[in-house]
Amino acid sequence: MLKVGTIAPDFCAPNQDDVEICLRDIKGNWIVLYFYPKDDTPGCTTEACDFTASMPEFDDLDATILGVSPDTTAKHRKFIEKYDLSITLLADTERKMCEDYGVWQLKKFMGRESMGVVRSTFIINPQGEIAAMWEKVSVRKKKKVKGETVEVLHIDEVKEKLKELQA
Repeated sequence: MLKVGTIAPDFCAPNQDDVEICLRDIKGNWIVLYFYPKDDTPGCTTEACDFTASMPEFDDLDATILGVSPDTTAKHRKFIEKYDLSITLLADTERKMCEDYGVWQLKKFMGRESMGVVRSTFIINPQGEIAAMWEKVSVRKKKKVKGETVEVLHIDEVKEKLKELQA
């Protein structure tokens, strides 16, 4: 099981343009690695659009954003084109990355059990260590703040943690 402070599992996977992206090649940078179940589904689309909208802020923090799902590179291309996404999506069709990062798990939905990706996000520091992680991510959640209910975006939690880690 991965935890903060451990070395991030190495990976190599093709992106939406069939170009292999390997951790060894981007190590030395801050990396936001997020796993999601499937392209073009409501929660996954919201998350990808949120990351795309926040790209300038992540660029200012010298962070590379990589989304990972078991979808093919062709499905990633269609997803990117449909929503005009500017993030990089990796195709983990063999589910090796998902298994290495512990996000391929038994899921329950409407009384049925199946294996699938549990939405998770990892921040990897320039030394290649897991600096922060979120499991069973809710893209948007309600939270009580000073007696008022507000919407909290996962993307904002990630940005704040990244700023804190870089301080």
